[in-house]
Amino acid sequence: MGNVEFVKGVYEAFGRGDMSTVLGAMDPAIEWRQAEGNPYRPSGEPWVGPDAILNNLFMRIGNDWDGFKVQPKTYHDAGDTVVVELRYSGTSKATGKGMDAQACHIWGVRDGRIVSFQQYLDTAKVQEVMGIKAAT
Repeated sequence: MGNVEFVKGVYEAFGRGDMSTVLGAMDPAIEWRQAEGNPYRPSGEPWVGPDAILNNLFMRIGNDWDGFKVQPKTYHDAGDTVVVELRYSGTSKATGKGMDAQACHIWGVRDGRIVSFQQYLDTAKVQEVMGIKAAT
């Protein structure tokens, strides 16, 4: 299986709520970076390891959003790197506002495992929908 097909499978598992498959695809030392300004990790510093990602991101998304979806649109194969253009959608439980935001994910894949992740996102839009003020 190529890296693009592997990453597609991770998105499909996430969409089904199959977190064991998603987390199992990650290298134990994965470095996961949210876009700077993202409410879940404003500094952009990485979480290291699948448990950190589960507890600091995935669990919080489940608590904060109704109908949260990641909708991949285009995959770009760059060897050990897969770039995915996508959209996020969902409704904030805090504000009742809906979101439809453009994003980009850059996945690092080595030996059939995800070793890195970088998100790019319109964080101001997410902050507004969630009712969070940007850090000054």
